[in-house]
Amino acid sequence: MRAVNDQTLTVSELGTLVRAALEQAMPHGVWVEGEIRGLTRSRNGHVYFDLIEPTDPPGATPAATVPVVLFRESRDRVNRLLKRHGDPIRMNDGVRIRIQGMVDFYPPQGRIQLRMSAIDPTYTLGRLAAERDAVMAMLAETGLLRANADQRLPPVPLRVGVVTSIGSAAHADITTVFDRSGLAFTLVEVDTAVQGTGAERGVAAALRAATEAGVDVVIVARGGGSKTDLATFDHEIVARAIATATTPVITGIGHDIDRSVADEVAHTATTTPTAAAQTVVDRVNAWLGRLAEHEHAVITGGRRAIARAEHRVALVRRGIVGAALSAVDRADRRVGHDTARLARSARRADARSRAQLDLAVARIDVACRHALRRASDRIEVVEAKVRALDPAVALARGWSITRTDDGRLVRSLTDLRIGAAITTRIADGTATSTITGIEANEEQPP
Repeated sequence: MRAVNDQTLTVSELGTLVRAALEQAMPHGVWVEGEIRGLTRSRNGHVYFDLIEPTDPPGATPAATVPVVLFRESRDRVNRLLKRHGDPIRMNDGVRIRIQGMVDFYPPQGRIQLRMSAIDPTYTLGRLAAERDAVMAMLAETGLLRANADQRLPPVPLRVGVVTSIGSAAHADITTVFDRSGLAFTLVEVDTAVQGTGAERGVAAALRAATEAGVDVVIVARGGGSKTDLATFDHEIVARAIATATTPVITGIGHDIDRSVADEVAHTATTTPTAAAQTVVDRVNAWLGRLAEHEHAVITGGRRAIARAEHRVALVRRGIVGAALSAVDRADRRVGHDTARLARSARRADARSRAQLDLAVARIDVACRHALRRASDRIEVVEAKVRALDPAVALARGWSITRTDDGRLVRSLTDLRIGAAITTRIADGTATSTITGIEANEEQPP
């Protein structure tokens, strides 16, 4: 048993004292502002998160943190309050809120936590509006507000970048519009989170990736949601990425009544993701319509020009036919006159030609006889020379012709070799012999 003066407490007793002290110190609860981090929703309807006091840069260790629990009964009251304000806030990571609650000590885990009981939506909306106004002022001062609007939107933007959450309703709406258009669009889809902590950096990076893919236009889209859901598109990082993009950007964010900073800085702002995709389709269809109009104008103008040309051709044809008939008549008369004159000239020329031909024939006859006589004399001389040089005549006089076994004529001792066969031709036949010796003349020719 514990002694009477023993002040030692059990852990549970200490927890009870701490809880009582907290309730006594803050009996009516407190209002606390901060940013949601690590929010989870349990199956039994309770919501748990940390309320942090963030520090710069984003993502750094917070200056302070307090765990918060929103039990199901209190959550229902908070939801009813938000609905009365039009559901402008959805509690998610990264959302700045002002809440009321009781500071409580939770003995099983030995931690102090805040039991949330109410929320001030005007605080969050006021912060969002102030941050939006600051971004808009910065864009106006730096000349970025209409920078993307100065980008030239191609008349036929068939290569389209799509920056959104792949698989979302917004993504489905966009792809449906392009699929139903019947046009040859190429979609370069870049998946990115469109809400939550760090979503603004993801959207900006996705926009740069789509632009670098060489698209004609980029669609930045997400479906409807609360003011806090759409806060990503009021962020300065997203606004700068759109303003400095080298490709025109079309936004389709939220519903008809929503207007974000991204809409203000984009080349073209539409009310929904479907409208954004339809804007691109309508632009291509408008170009096709103008092309059809030009085609019709060209065809109509061509037909008129052909009709005028055919009329001019008919007039020219009639003029040519008349002129040709007159020219033929004149030519016929000139041909008749010239024919008679040529006939007379031809008869005179024929008589002169016959006389000249007779004289030429006589001269040729004389020349041919002289030429034949001179040729006959030259032939006789050549025949005498040929007979004198005939090898048969030389052989008859006692000469002989010697050839090697391969048929070469022996002209010198250099053509012979010991043991080689040679063939000697004489007047009445040939003789084959074998060389047994070779002896050169001692006397050299002078």
